[in-house]
Amino acid sequence: MSVVEQYARARVLTDADLPGEDGGGSLPVVLRYDPDADPRAVRIGFPGPAPGPREWTFSRSLLERGLRSPAGSGDVRVWPCGRVQAVIELHSAQGTSVVQVESRALTRFLRRTYRAAAAGPVPGAGAAGPARGGTVAHGGGG
Repeated sequence: MSVVEQYARARVLTDADLPGEDGGGSLPVVLRYDPDADPRAVRIGFPGPAPGPREWTFSRSLLERGLRSPAGSGDVRVWPCGRVQAVIELHSAQGTSVVQVESRALTRFLRRTYRAAAAGPVPGAGAAGPARGGTVAHGGGG
């Protein structure tokens, strides 16, 4: 199966040391789905200095639910913000980061992930997901 990557802009609402913020409150993010690594998870990566970007991994279904109504109760929470934006709240030992992303970009990304998953068998599809309500794992940021 193929990896899905999509670039988007996120507006920083609050910042727990998210590197790469350009002073105007926005930064580029990479939305990533690798069905071979984990068919139930998506990643959002923020730019950062070496050794690399800060990346969060969480349930694809959490992202989808969060586009319609508030979702999540753990380290990652997602909710709609008006008709065209969604808010993603990320909690870590360094603090809480809240970013706003266009819902259209997230919806387009999710559609691409479902097409990629449909292109081949999903390994372990019968198994329960590792994190039904929140974070699967997240990367720390320097």
